[in-house]
Amino acid sequence: MRTTSPSQNYQERIETWFYKRERLWFRSGIVLSIIIALLNFNARISEAHDDALYLEGGWRFVNEFPSYFYTQNAPLYPLFLALCIKLIGFKLILIKLSSVACHLGAFGLLFKALSKRVPVLVLIPVLIFQLSNSLIAYYSSMTFTEAAYFMLQSLWLYAWTKTWNNTSNPVAVWRWLLLGLSLFLLSTLKSSAIVVIPAMLFYYSIRKQYRNAAFALGAYVMIKGLYELAVKWVWNAPSQFAGQSKILLQKDPYDASLGQEDFHGFINRFLENANLSLSKRFYQLLHFKNENWNEDVNDLGERIFSNGSWFLTILTASLLIAGLFYAWRKQQWLVFGWGLFGIAQAVLSFLILQTRWDQPRITLVCMPSFLALIYYVLIVFWSKPGIKIFYTICFGLSFILGLNDLFTKTKTNIPIVIQNLKGNIYEGYTPDWQNFLKASTWCSDSLPKTALVASRKAPMSFVYGKGKRFFPVYSVVCKDSASNQSNPDSALAYFKKNNVTHVLLPHLRINPQVQGMGFINTVHNIIAPIALKYPNRLRLIHIEGYSDNENPGAYEECYVYAIQY
Repeated sequence: MRTTSPSQNYQERIETWFYKRERLWFRSGIVLSIIIALLNFNARISEAHDDALYLEGGWRFVNEFPSYFYTQNAPLYPLFLALCIKLIGFKLILIKLSSVACHLGAFGLLFKALSKRVPVLVLIPVLIFQLSNSLIAYYSSMTFTEAAYFMLQSLWLYAWTKTWNNTSNPVAVWRWLLLGLSLFLLSTLKSSAIVVIPAMLFYYSIRKQYRNAAFALGAYVMIKGLYELAVKWVWNAPSQFAGQSKILLQKDPYDASLGQEDFHGFINRFLENANLSLSKRFYQLLHFKNENWNEDVNDLGERIFSNGSWFLTILTASLLIAGLFYAWRKQQWLVFGWGLFGIAQAVLSFLILQTRWDQPRITLVCMPSFLALIYYVLIVFWSKPGIKIFYTICFGLSFILGLNDLFTKTKTNIPIVIQNLKGNIYEGYTPDWQNFLKASTWCSDSLPKTALVASRKAPMSFVYGKGKRFFPVYSVVCKDSASNQSNPDSALAYFKKNNVTHVLLPHLRINPQVQGMGFINTVHNIIAPIALKYPNRLRLIHIEGYSDNENPGAYEECYVYAIQY
């Protein structure tokens, strides 16, 4: 007579209870996704710049076809935005609704992919995280890649499970093509997702499914090959990795003069990024750590949870590796394959990204697979003393803290988005950004169409400048190593060569939350030497915001200068 342990009985009861109401949970999740996305709808562009960069890329795809191809990073999302712009025009609110649709698709496909294929005590916390995490809710209406990425990752999982066959009948060709398409879309949307290909091949080799590996790889290569031929034929453009790799190989992404990273530098980069991600961002995303956590702490408990705690890094990495091992050992193949991809993507990101790009979204895209691995470890040891309580505390705390964070940010967002939709497009920005964006709008409205304005945040100027092209300035050009400022003659020659006629000089805060803690001075370090040597070459033509001549920048005003060559 077969006997079952109390822990198995408990898990079976949970499974039965959940799946009897599966349709209800699915529909409720979709409805909640819609509500959360709409309540957190953001009608603005973020200060992080990348979402505006994608929008500008999409606009240029349409209006500069076929001479323009997006090469800053993976091109799929700007191509998608180009399709939206072609169909509906450059209407920001409608374009943002496409992200909401991706957000809904991500939850729906993830539910379908994981349902009845992973333990329900893994499924529930992963779905709740996908549904209620405040950062995912924020990206649900932004033109970053995250909403589309989550949808395509879920599509890949769904397509992958459709190739599983427990019968002797062969898998339909369309299912392999769907899998190949999802692999192509995922890896073309985000460059770090290219590891999905070797991760899947490794998965198939572990299971000795060489025929399936050939089908999956063949479908991907066929679709990828057609895409590359189209890119070469229509745009004559380089690989998506060509332009990005040059920056990633530099020691500093904004200063090529510092040279290329060496082997020792890449090792340090990997270790520092892993520490930032696994001990800081991971726990911030679970709401166990504040977003603005202070490193200067004295309490022992706070030091353990401070930014850059190697204790937490090693603990988190150990849990992930243990989850991967036990998923393989117990043949929980969906958790294993998904977790393998998540870990591989994180490792690649740790290795190739400079540490100054430390952002929560780098870790966010791996979080659902990380949680699946960690909760699976707890399920494996469910019968051990204290594990059930530990699971309940971790899940319960993360859920409660997450809901509180979501509620707080939703409450803050609603009055801002109402003002934005009423026409106050600058509401929600701090004064430094309001002045900068208003100055960008002024340039569009008041300068000749032929005027080319240099801007530190050119894509944002483009969006608020109603499609006017701005010249990007991401670093100090023609830098003098002694002063760390531009050589005035070389800088003037550089601007003249690129047909720059005007310059935006904003006072954008280094710390967005605190005024008076310094401002981004890239453009200042170019303009100041020119003004010092050639006072008549720069003519002030507009000031946005209140200005005090005796204390310039104190009121975060933005200046517009005309360059007189």
